[in-house]
Amino acid sequence: MKTEEIRKMSAHDLDKKIKDLREELGKLSFQHRIRPLEDTSRLKKIRKEIARIETIKLQAVN
Repeated sequence: MKTEEIRKMSAHDLDKKIKDLREELGKLSFQHRIRPLEDTSRLKKIRKEIARIETIKLQAVN
């Protein structure tokens, strides 16, 4: 997602998106512990996306 798209989302939608991303990250990291993933860069992309959303949420509050 681009930052412009994130900024247009409501606070409720951002919270839901973060929750979904954290669930996906948990599932992928669990799968990766059992056997290596084909696309390990997906883990890093999800962590960055969560951080991006959290940062934009903090900026919106201030």
